Amino acid sequence: MAENNDNLFDLQRIRKIINWYIFREYGKNDAEIASLLGYTKSSLSQILNGQVPVSQKFVDKLCSIDDNINKVWINGKGDMLLRNIGVPKMFPAQPNEGIPLIPISAMAGFGTGETQILEYECERFVVPTFKEAEFLIQVKGSSMYPKYNSGDIVACRKLPLDTFFQWNKVYALDTEQGALVKRIKKGETDDTLTIVSDNPNYEPFILHRSKIYAIAIVVGVIRQES
Repeated sequence: MAENNDNLFDLQRIRKIINWYIFREYGKNDAEIASLLGYTKSSLSQILNGQVPVSQKFVDKLCSIDDNINKVWINGKGDMLLRNIGVPKMFPAQPNEGIPLIPISAMAGFGTGETQILEYECERFVVPTFKEAEFLIQVKGSSMYPKYNSGDIVACRKLPLDTFFQWNKVYALDTEQGALVKRIKKGETDDTLTIVSDNPNYEPFILHRSKIYAIAIVVGVIRQES
């Protein structure tokens, strides 16, 4: 008779992965992580409390949220996090060299003299892969998961306000509603855009072009190793 693998999964390690997801802002609490997995909060609690056996299906779903999770770690092998392969590297740069990492809230005035921060106050990085990028910003929240994780750094190139949008591409926008990193699709009229999150838990919405104050196209992503 084949051995039941359900008993090999370490509940404490599963709990640590969920805590990691909350720290990475995939969800604010257990209930939101459970929803992301397709479970109820009650069902997840039963699994974590040992009331329901841990299935391979659950483990597969849990580890699919972040491709940096080492699945065999749940069985006691290796480290929790894998090293990402093929991710662009960023290296500290000297003042006035490299690409500045700016707060996303400052992108509207960046490079125009209107921003509240000065370029020399920014950390700067050399990223050989993204020579066309003009600035870097850090993604916050889980609305663009799985395309981008919270904490990822995206490289951006500024565009004029009257730019011709490439539908379904990801842009960084400074808007009346704040700074956004979103996928852009055609709006209901020529004067509107549909703002779309990759995470299905976030509903798309319509934004008038006049409510956009700055535009940059995302040309790449740097996923920092943990």
